Amino acid sequence: MILAMIVPGGAALADKYGDTIELFKNAGESAAFFANSYGYAVFPTIGKAGLVVGGAHGSGRVYEHGRYIGEASMNQVSVGFQAGGQAYSQIIFFQDKRAFDEFTAGDFEFDARVSAVAITAAASGTAGTTGASAAASGGRKDAATAGEYYKGMAVFTIVKGGAMYEASVAGQKFSYQARKAPRRAGTSAPRTG
Repeated sequence: MILAMIVPGGAALADKYGDTIELFKNAGESAAFFANSYGYAVFPTIGKAGLVVGGAHGSGRVYEHGRYIGEASMNQVSVGFQAGGQAYSQIIFFQDKRAFDEFTAGDFEFDARVSAVAITAAASGTAGTTGASAAASGGRKDAATAGEYYKGMAVFTIVKGGAMYEASVAGQKFSYQARKAPRRAGTSAPRTG
């Protein structure tokens, strides 16, 4: 399967979430969103592949005022002219509590839109959603992004690798689950019976 080939399966980074957040904090205009947003969801790696019918998947974490509060997963199915595979990082900023609550209500979906991804040696394209999209560079440390809030959300992507040509209709669907509170030392589960 093409998707399995483009998603790195080797040794994981010590803290892939922290590393990805730092990458976006150092990426042009996306840095300002950390100070001015209510919260954000970060996806260190989303793998995307397709040949006429495509798909994408990634797992992430959700932060409210910089505090980790839950897990999110993203799935995408697309149909249209497309071929290849790609891996990218994505972050979604929430402008206010209303946008944050909409995303964390359980299941959230960006409207389906036509997106175009064109990768060259020097520059990369964007992942399209109804949220604001941003240009992304080809290198991890020299990401150039620009964007603004659309309906309370701003989306930035940074291409990690791969090559994909796409002109397809695709909508990203997200599922959210609140973080389980860690159990304190010395406490035990209630006994039944």
